[in-house]
Amino acid sequence: MTDARISYGKLSVPVHLVRGERLLAADVSMEVLGQGFLPAYTEGDNSAVVATDTMKNVILRRAHEYDGETLEGLLYDLGRGFLETYPEMEGLRLWAEAQPWVPESGKLFRRVEGDHAIATLELAPGGGVIDHEAGHVGLQLLKTTGSAFTKFARDDDTTLPERKDRPLFIHLDVRWKYGDATDAVGDAHVPSGDVLAVVLETFDELVSESIQHLVYEMGQRVLASFPALTQVSFRGENHTYDPVPGAADADPLAKTYTSPFPAWGLITLVLDR
Repeated sequence: MTDARISYGKLSVPVHLVRGERLLAADVSMEVLGQGFLPAYTEGDNSAVVATDTMKNVILRRAHEYDGETLEGLLYDLGRGFLETYPEMEGLRLWAEAQPWVPESGKLFRRVEGDHAIATLELAPGGGVIDHEAGHVGLQLLKTTGSAFTKFARDDDTTLPERKDRPLFIHLDVRWKYGDATDAVGDAHVPSGDVLAVVLETFDELVSESIQHLVYEMGQRVLASFPALTQVSFRGENHTYDPVPGAADADPLAKTYTSPFPAWGLITLVLDR
């Protein structure tokens, strides 16, 4: 038989944990790792297979028993429960995407479609955390001034004008890792909202020379603010608006823009401490 690497699991189990006026809502997914279920592929032998419907039921039951406040804590509790119950599972990868409910008052939440927190944990037999990632994805950020793009390379194919001050509109995903994976579920855990606050503050304050300059400064500030983190990464798209030709001729202070040609610039960065 040729070599095979296998996994299987359950995707996007919705859970809404209401604890008084506190809400933790997420879509939880899991993937079973290891070769223990290979006979199901090679021989049609399902005797060791934990049905994905069973996985869904266990996720919902154990989520109900969770009284913490973080995605990582929820995943850690779920993963350890699965490994204790099903020793044939050689490892697990679990991930969650927070549902973007915005609190409006103590008991009122408004659902929006947009940016949200994420978390991923990989657990070994025995429940030890061996890999992880956290983040905040789907951000769409616009500021009307305080961004430039000048002195870039030019040749015969360059038509983009230099812009010393422009509105900057980006789509942005931010992810981070801890130096010690167990910190993701320990006392050194960094709330997603705290990292997001640093990112937003940097975007607001920094007069950037490019998006590359912007995300580098974001990364430096995140690592400086949270010693437990040893890596932060960014994936950005440049959706900056184009000025309407001639719109500022009569009044330079009155600027009008329109959406750009739909082919987005891509900027990525991984910073290690």
